[in-house]
Amino acid sequence: MTTTEHPGSGAGLAGANATESARQGLSSRRAATGAADSERIATVVGAALEGIRAAIRDHRVGYAEFDAFKRWLIDVSDTGEWPLFLDVYLEFEVERVAADSQSGSTGTILGPFWLDGQAQLTSPATLPMRDDEPGTPFVLAGQVRGTDGTPLAGATVDIWHTDDEGWYSGFAEKPPAGNLRGVVTCDDEGRFEIRTRKPAPYTIPLDGPTGKLTLAAGWSPWRPAHLHLLVAAPGHRTVTTQLFFTGDEYLDSDVASATKPDLVLDPQPTGNGAEIRSDYDFVLEPE
Repeated sequence: MTTTEHPGSGAGLAGANATESARQGLSSRRAATGAADSERIATVVGAALEGIRAAIRDHRVGYAEFDAFKRWLIDVSDTGEWPLFLDVYLEFEVERVAADSQSGSTGTILGPFWLDGQAQLTSPATLPMRDDEPGTPFVLAGQVRGTDGTPLAGATVDIWHTDDEGWYSGFAEKPPAGNLRGVVTCDDEGRFEIRTRKPAPYTIPLDGPTGKLTLAAGWSPWRPAHLHLLVAAPGHRTVTTQLFFTGDEYLDSDVASATKPDLVLDPQPTGNGAEIRSDYDFVLEPE
């Protein structure tokens, strides 16, 4: 999860923490749809298995490749990378299906790096960071409204992102716990202003099976720089989204296929030294 290929702790630590979050149900904030009945399970799982069988038939997969595939599945389990693999290569399709029946602001994938229990802040807010936190000072500001235009007083913006080297706190050894993470409560007009640092692009962990598969296939392992956000208000559907930055060289080759044109920010100088700022409003639909 850094801006350079690295041999270090990416896969092991990130995989273990992401798996634990998923096991506790902390890696998804979507509304529950209830337990699937046996007919639904048979239909969906059957279709997925038939897709794999078709790939075997169509591409004449032999036992050497089949055994390599089994070893890869074992490696994904041993490193705890199932949340990473599923969020990178499948979640964007689930999100697209969900978006068909949703209104309000544009969403995208959650990803595997959300953590519960972060600092509770009140707008205007500065995210927790080191005294010498590197990177360009960045301000994200805006307003949270309902679909009828009503400002949503007390809405919250749960925000997290990498540091200037591409590391997420809680999933790498370098940043301290809670670094560049926080839950910001908006003011009485639903407005928020959050000071932080501009994040960096990064690769998914290259030392684990997901990264190795990605490189073996010749696919880009990079994610463009982005902010993760969960925007919530009582009685409204939480918007799960990411905000990207214009000019990022990886916008069109995001390994997670999560970028969307209306989620790209164009920060402008504030006149306060190197600080830049973007304004972005959110619209939440009633539950």
